[in-house]
Amino acid sequence: MNPLLQAKRLGQRLWLDNLSRELLAGPLQTLIAEDGLAGVTSNPAIFQKSISAGAGYADDLAALKAQPLSTEQRFEALAVPDVQAACDLFAASYQASEGLDGYVSLEVSPFLARDGAGTLAAAQRLWAAIDRPNAMIKIPATPESLPAFSAAIAAGINVNVTLMFGQRDCDAVFDAYLAGLRQRLAAGGDLRHVRSVASLFLSRVDTLVDARLEAIGADAVLLKGSAALAMAKLAYARWTARWNGDECADLRAAGANVQRLLWASTGTKNPAYPDTLYVDNLIGPDTVNTLPDATLAAFRDHGTASLALLEGVDAAETTLKRLAEIGIDLDAAAVQLQVDGLKLFDEAFEKLLASLA
Repeated sequence: MNPLLQAKRLGQRLWLDNLSRELLAGPLQTLIAEDGLAGVTSNPAIFQKSISAGAGYADDLAALKAQPLSTEQRFEALAVPDVQAACDLFAASYQASEGLDGYVSLEVSPFLARDGAGTLAAAQRLWAAIDRPNAMIKIPATPESLPAFSAAIAAGINVNVTLMFGQRDCDAVFDAYLAGLRQRLAAGGDLRHVRSVASLFLSRVDTLVDARLEAIGADAVLLKGSAALAMAKLAYARWTARWNGDECADLRAAGANVQRLLWASTGTKNPAYPDTLYVDNLIGPDTVNTLPDATLAAFRDHGTASLALLEGVDAAETTLKRLAEIGIDLDAAAVQLQVDGLKLFDEAFEKLLASLA
């Protein structure tokens, strides 16, 4: 069987980390029908690449530049219809799965990452503009934006929390999700139709940690390529234990949906590693993996679908202890990686807006 479909049968949903008008013109429908693709994510870098290189935007760009709009308004005038079109292609999947599948994510401006009030206002505006029940608004997991995430959940907005790089991020995001659900419940809101995913970035963690292991040398290099997988397995174990425990019993009874962990940055950056490293090893129930085009194709071709996420948890804990013992501070690495990730998104968004000026 197609490994993509096998992963779905094991409880994981695979999303594509790409969105363009070329994709909407035909390939996306094929991926949904033949591979069971269950969603699409986007970010400033993806739109920058698509809009700057895609001939499908030329006419709209020319028309928009003649209008008295800001560059951000021009971007949204291009991006929102794309997200709506993708949501419509996934509508049947969304309905058939009773809201489990079929999501399309659009990110608030990365310039708002340290502005909680601005993030919430942007999330509310984009949610209303897209006007699709299977849209998700991406909000960064910065300390400043987590209250906006809680408020968005309380308002019934589906949210993809992005730029998580470590266990502290996971704990903070989970707490914020529960806070939002409880705010909504206290106000008499329906929890059944609110969905969220929490995006934990992986390959960037290994890239940073591997460089530090090489600098340490000796036996430390034997741990290369192990940090992200170990972190993900322990994060999932803690995540599921919290959700299924007494802490969340009231929310489960009220019909709340588990916030699924989403594996992001799953294209391997080290050519020495298997190209499906962050897919084969992280399949488990109530998870999502968002794949670049090349990684999706590789997994379809030679991936292995098994419940690997549930295996080797003790070994993962040992790995993280060994990393700590030799001086690898994963909490500090997560803070640095989030700052670096925000900078990359800022730069991509600046390039995108410059092309729309």
